[in-house]
Amino acid sequence: MKSIDTHAHVFTDSCRFVENRRYTPAYEAPLAAYLAELDAAAVPHAVLVQPSFLGTDNGYLVDALKATHGRLKGIAVVDPEVSEAELDELSDANVIGMRLNLVGLDPAMVAEPRWQHLCRRVGVRGWLIEVQVDGRHLANVLEALSGVGAPLVIDHFGRPEARLGLDDLGFRAMLERAPEGNIWVKMSAPYRCGDIDMRPYSEALLQAFGPKRLLWGSDWPWTQFEVGRSYRQTEDWLEEWVPDPAARRTIEAETPSQLFGFH
Repeated sequence: MKSIDTHAHVFTDSCRFVENRRYTPAYEAPLAAYLAELDAAAVPHAVLVQPSFLGTDNGYLVDALKATHGRLKGIAVVDPEVSEAELDELSDANVIGMRLNLVGLDPAMVAEPRWQHLCRRVGVRGWLIEVQVDGRHLANVLEALSGVGAPLVIDHFGRPEARLGLDDLGFRAMLERAPEGNIWVKMSAPYRCGDIDMRPYSEALLQAFGPKRLLWGSDWPWTQFEVGRSYRQTEDWLEEWVPDPAARRTIEAETPSQLFGFH
């Protein structure tokens, strides 16, 4: 199997944008445009992640998953009051996880009983939990999620604070939890970490997690960081971060195939 892109977003102007959004894109990123990128790069499978500005309205995500007949899988955003019937419908559409995008929110919310209950519910149904949070909050979030019984996927290297380097407490906490075996990390979107050299972070992740628990994602269409980006650039980054072809193949194909259930 060739590469699996584990992080991308799709949306159009017809989508319902939440009122309290941090960001409003001034363009569309429709499914057809993303599929064209995948085809041009010969990437057979991918994972769509619900963008924060669409909130819990997963309608376009579900439509995209259904239209691609198994080529794509999805990570949805749901609230603690979501019904089991709604979760069933998402599962039927090839949603395999829940996203906790905590950027701009109080990360302490994940320790609240209603969020803990939701996390356990999705864990019981075999979903994973995908987390995006600034590095300074990551240690506490990992602790709060440690007992929910779901695999944890950490976005964008754990978003370490650039000025702290490898001493970022969240990044260190993530490395220390590697032996628990329930955490995967996405090597993606260096611009969300301050556009720093990610090679030292990559080496630390490889040493702690090994390629079997690391993932690659393009982060297409690079929301808020669109200027000057290309799909090929995101592939080239991985070659820089992981020079060994065998390890890179594991990260690009074998690990996501197993974790996300592509065959």
